[in-house]
Amino acid sequence: MRGIIEVDGLSFGYRKGEPVLAGLTFSVGKGSFTAVVGPNGAGKSTLLSLLCGSLRLQGGAVRIDGRAVGDYTAQTLAGKVAVVRQETGAVHGFSVAQTVMMARTVHFGALGFESAADRQAVHKALAETDTQAFADRPLASLSGGERQRVYIARAMAQETPILLLDEPTSSLDLRHQVGMLDLLKAGQRDRGLTVVAATHDLNLAGRYGDEVLMLGGPAGYEHGAAETVLTQENVRRFFGVEVAAGLVEGRRVLVAVGRFGR
Repeated sequence: MRGIIEVDGLSFGYRKGEPVLAGLTFSVGKGSFTAVVGPNGAGKSTLLSLLCGSLRLQGGAVRIDGRAVGDYTAQTLAGKVAVVRQETGAVHGFSVAQTVMMARTVHFGALGFESAADRQAVHKALAETDTQAFADRPLASLSGGERQRVYIARAMAQETPILLLDEPTSSLDLRHQVGMLDLLKAGQRDRGLTVVAATHDLNLAGRYGDEVLMLGGPAGYEHGAAETVLTQENVRRFFGVEVAAGLVEGRRVLVAVGRFGR
């Protein structure tokens, strides 16, 4: 079955020498949740930028819904894919509600004005991400974790079939980490969203991801069901660290074991 995202022989590098990604081939099924994991510098953020067309391919192909990503206009692709990047600081001069409304421009009519449906989508996204209480506050006044939830709200308000998220829970407290991932999982289950999320948390990747893509730079990559990719051997190979494994509520949990943690 053809995936809604197809990656075929993808290669990319930022400078001469060893590429960040080389010969990467995998597909993402429609309505699935794929977690992307790997050590720093393995190409997680780079891959997401290639999937949404913000970086130009150097080799191979990326297709979104059967069409080469480079063949989309920016407006058309924005109707297919919403992106949450790593938090890079607040956009000054805009409120939280205005920031989330920016995602709705792809849905604005010929006159370019927001509609009742746009306002409803923003209201719903703010409520789902627990950001409604500061909708009128300047985005720059929020903490890093609060801003991260706003950026997730903006992606949800865009109402695209595909969500690409780069470390979406890195700035969040424990309650909001679980809450945001539950929100994404509910969107997958109830609305058929396709979710691709890069994360450093292997246990959250295994709990929420249907499939895991583990990137390792020169070590290559592994892609498949979470239970087959998130193994002690793969973590040792890709991350260079020993982990202990156990079961919690019937699911395997991995815990890094350092020199002083044995």
